[in-house]
Amino acid sequence: MSWYAYCITEQQVFQGSNRARRPFPIENLRGINEAQVFGYPNGEFAIIVSEYTPGSSLTQKSIVEHARVISECFRNTTVLPFRFGTVFDNDDALRRAVRANRKAFTDTVARLRGKAEMHVKLVVKGGSLCEAMTDIVLPATTGGEYLTCLREQASRQRERQTKARALSVQVHKLFAPLEEEVSCRKVDSGAMQLDIAHLIDEKSIMKYQNRYSTAARQLKDCEIVISGPWPPYHFMPGKLRTIS
Repeated sequence: MSWYAYCITEQQVFQGSNRARRPFPIENLRGINEAQVFGYPNGEFAIIVSEYTPGSSLTQKSIVEHARVISECFRNTTVLPFRFGTVFDNDDALRRAVRANRKAFTDTVARLRGKAEMHVKLVVKGGSLCEAMTDIVLPATTGGEYLTCLREQASRQRERQTKARALSVQVHKLFAPLEEEVSCRKVDSGAMQLDIAHLIDEKSIMKYQNRYSTAARQLKDCEIVISGPWPPYHFMPGKLRTIS
C-alpha cells in the first residue's frame, strides 16, 4: 500500500501516554481526493498520511487539500511539513525515511515547538529604484558599447541588492523574528518584491501583527502585506533523505 505524506507530528498529541502500533484514523480530517487521514506511528512520531493509488493525478485542488491537512494538524501541535507530492511506496519505505532522519526530525521538533511562521511581502513602489529595476539589453556585438552596457547592468544589479538588504534589515528590526528567510524578485509590473518568512514564538503573534501599522508608516515607499500564522514551511532541515 502506498502512502501520501503530509507532515510529521508528535504521537502523544493524538494518543496521550499510549503508543499506537498500527495506523489510526484522525477523525473529521480528509486529505487528497477526500481520502481518510491517518496517523502512522513510528516511535514518538506520527506521520500524517492517507492511502494513495500510484498514478493518481495531483491537481491544483490537491495542493489546497495538502495544505489544509497540515494547517489542521498545526492547530494542535508542532508539525514538520512534507513537500507537496511526497509519496512512500509502502510501509517499509515510510519507516526507512523516518529512521534515516530521526535525529534531524527530533532536533527540529524541539526547535520549532511553540513556534509559527509569519510572512511579510514588500513591494517597492519605485522612486529612485525605478531606473535600477529596468533591464539593460546587451547589444549583439562586442566592443565598447557592449562593455558599457555590461557595466551598467552590473551597477543596477548592485543597486537592487543594496536596496533589498537595507529593507530586509529594517524589517528585521521592526519585527524582531527568531529566524528569517528572505527572497527577492522582480514582478511583472517591474517593481521589486521581497518575500520574507519569519519564525516567531506563537505567544507573540498578536504583538507581531500589531507592528504592521508601524512598519507601514516607516516603509513609505513600499506596499506591505503580512499573513500568518502558518506552519513552519521555510524552517525545515535543509537535507532530508526522503522519497518524493
